[in-house]
Amino acid sequence: MFRILKDTILGVNNKKQPNRTKDIELTKSLEKNISEFKRIFKGNETVIFRNIESNQWDIKCCIIFIDGMINKSDLHKNVIYPIMNSIPPQKADKQNILEVLEKKIINASDIKNEKDANEMIMAILYGNAVLLLDGFSGGLVIDVKGWEQRAITEPSVEQVVRGPREGFTETIMTNLTLIRRKILSADLKFQFKEIGVRTKTKICVCYIEGLANEKIIKEVHKRLDDIQIDSILESGYIEELIQDAPLSPFPTISHTERPDIVAANLLEGRIAIVVDGTPTVLTLPCLFVEYFQANEDYYNTFIYASINRLIKFFGFFLTTSIPAIYVALATFHQEMIPTPLILSISASREGVPFPTIVEAIIMLLAFEILREGGIRLPAPIGATIGFVGAIILGQAAVQARFVSAPIVILIALTGISQFLAPKMIGPAIIVRFIFLFLSAFLGLYGYIFGVIGLFIHLMSLRSFGVPYMISIGSIKMQDIKDTAIRAPWWYMYYRPKLIGQKNPIRKKDSQIPEKR
Repeated sequence: MFRILKDTILGVNNKKQPNRTKDIELTKSLEKNISEFKRIFKGNETVIFRNIESNQWDIKCCIIFIDGMINKSDLHKNVIYPIMNSIPPQKADKQNILEVLEKKIINASDIKNEKDANEMIMAILYGNAVLLLDGFSGGLVIDVKGWEQRAITEPSVEQVVRGPREGFTETIMTNLTLIRRKILSADLKFQFKEIGVRTKTKICVCYIEGLANEKIIKEVHKRLDDIQIDSILESGYIEELIQDAPLSPFPTISHTERPDIVAANLLEGRIAIVVDGTPTVLTLPCLFVEYFQANEDYYNTFIYASINRLIKFFGFFLTTSIPAIYVALATFHQEMIPTPLILSISASREGVPFPTIVEAIIMLLAFEILREGGIRLPAPIGATIGFVGAIILGQAAVQARFVSAPIVILIALTGISQFLAPKMIGPAIIVRFIFLFLSAFLGLYGYIFGVIGLFIHLMSLRSFGVPYMISIGSIKMQDIKDTAIRAPWWYMYYRPKLIGQKNPIRKKDSQIPEKR
């Protein structure tokens, strides 16, 4: 009753939409079958109906396909020409023409004898061609896909100095091939699904049998099967629909455009979800420390990688805490600041009409506006916006006594620090403002309460049953070998705890290089 009342208030129309593809039954009449398909694709002028007659075979055919989604050269050379010009085998008769065409005449990497009209319609929409014959209630689904696609290039948001330069594209089969090239194992499994009532988006669940936890695999399939939505246009739809804590700013599912990162995650026992039409692949379960790890950490020496990772953690602390600590000290705890420094700050704030908290909020909002504007605009204009913003928010704003110089320096450091962990920009902004408001009302006590609350929240999160902070909360050396630092490869004997517990041993021997 509540659902009916809710739908009535929201104006939802519960009347079922007519389904034109329901209960389609093909007959042995070619004309009637063509009429059924034309009725289904009425108004779609990209669907081509190519009629063929062969005097050699004494048959009438019709090939149905979508213009722009097939390779016309292959269709003509391997399908139309052989049917129109080949001589029928001696044993061929009207009863087995379809079988002879499938096995001896048509040249295609994949061909299927299909009797279900709905499957034929979906095949046409996926870029296949359907061959209908007069006298048969079924037809052949022929794989002649051949649409234009983007070349494999390095992802612009995940560039590296050292490492592979290839990234995912918008074609799911190309992406699966890139993963397969990294892991040449028969245990690498690909399981397909279709999600989206209207888009019928093809997705693929990838995992390595024997490494991935079976309970997590079943949970992933269950959550995917529960999705009832009109369309899936990007993997972000699925990420938001299946994650564990939908109201938390911290994502519990990771994403990447790099095949080497997906391969590394699969080898640790994680699961990947590849969505057709997007270069972004989801990986799960996800840990908090993953957002401070980069694939380049494992390609450089462990000392350099560990330093970089510590800098990223320090950058997360700076971007979330600097404005809050500054406002707390400048407003409530001035006795904690050295006298020369507090005198300098007071002198710089002389003539500024706003309190410190208002200064900080104005500058933070201005920085985020410039960042968002710079991203959305074309590259040349975006760079111009950056320069203009830097001038206006820098020297000009200070000289006009609109804001003080210390707050400009601190906000600049805050903004730059957030780019050290690009995937954490969103959560960092939210945490930063929460800390800032708590500090504005309670000083350092408010900031400390905020930090405690943040840790409690992070410790309560789960990603498909795996604790979000598992590695940080562990005290065993083997469990923290790949968290704040990156231990040398010869020391990493085991896979991450809980995620790779089904087969935890990564390698047996220490394999420490001998000193020569």
